[in-house]
Amino acid sequence: MVIITAAKLGGYISYKLGQPSVLGELIVGIILGPSVVDFLHLSYFTDQHLTETIAHLVEVGVLLLMFLAGLDLHLNDLMKSGKVAALAGILGVVVPIGLGILVGLAFGSDLRTAIFIGLVLSATSVSISAQTLMELNMLRSRVGVSLLGAAVFDDILVVLGLSFFVALTQANGAASLWSILAIVFQMLAYLGVALVLGIWVLPWISNRVEDLPISRGLIAFSFVMALVYAWWAEALGSMAAISGGFLAGLMLGRTRLKEQIESGISTIAYAVFVPILFVNVGLSANVRQLTYQSLFLFLGMILVAIVGKVAGAGLGARFAGFNNLDALKLGVGMMSRGEVGLIVASVGILEGLITPQVFSAIVGVVIVTTLLTPPALRALFASKTQISKTA
Repeated sequence: MVIITAAKLGGYISYKLGQPSVLGELIVGIILGPSVVDFLHLSYFTDQHLTETIAHLVEVGVLLLMFLAGLDLHLNDLMKSGKVAALAGILGVVVPIGLGILVGLAFGSDLRTAIFIGLVLSATSVSISAQTLMELNMLRSRVGVSLLGAAVFDDILVVLGLSFFVALTQANGAASLWSILAIVFQMLAYLGVALVLGIWVLPWISNRVEDLPISRGLIAFSFVMALVYAWWAEALGSMAAISGGFLAGLMLGRTRLKEQIESGISTIAYAVFVPILFVNVGLSANVRQLTYQSLFLFLGMILVAIVGKVAGAGLGARFAGFNNLDALKLGVGMMSRGEVGLIVASVGILEGLITPQVFSAIVGVVIVTTLLTPPALRALFASKTQISKTA
């Protein structure tokens, strides 16, 4: 009751202030969390399973969010953007990973934590940038389409990289050549079978389910498929569960029933589970744990978050033929971490790959980049308008 109400109120206030609603939900979580109120430990709530219950709801929220991300993926945009999307997406992942590892090691993290910091900082969320470009009527411009295409490469590389890293970590570091090959084989086998079923079987079943005289059968089927693909990815494919949720959405997004599925699942997700997910991120973060050393780690991560994406994705766009200004726009558009960064960070804290101090720093990075991206994009597009008027 409290979490969902507070999330919607915070999201509304954030929206009225010209910011994405996820920012308000994050801030509400920080206020309710141990940083300020310490909501979960108030005397009014005595259920010893409260934290565990919220954690289970959060896991469902993560899967549904990744399912919707896959469902909303436009492969046509990827084909249109072509070379620039590939170069910007790949370099936009590689550069932040490298810089993130260096920052992690420089501030005393072990190699495993440093690599995961790099993975978190390589994630991007273009939903905030896309909303800004829509307001500017620039979403279908060359920069806008390329941004969407680059985000596809970014999402796929980050999800696969996360899955591979978690799989190796769960192998307790026994990363011999044969163990790595076994993991790769399991991943490829899962992806192959999942794609075959998704392309030829899921559309047929979804059409049949839609024709059955049962209440919301298509939505129930889609929800179940998200859970099945997620379980299957983790149990049999040596991949993170979010990879399965993403793939289920990608497959069902190809069907003629995509809009109906999206409407039903998004209602479930954004009404209940996703607000709990974002508030819980704030509940998990404790600003008081930011020590002198972790504060500098936080500042270093912000620098990497900005420079890594602007330089990586921007250089990729420049190599593909963009001029300097358009390449800078694309790099800035890739800068926000948003929900994708939070999802990756949530996996890290659940798997014990990062400490609560590092997690708190990551939440700060998400908030800062979310705040910076919309005004920076507006300023860059306004500068072009001003130059055109002057000319």
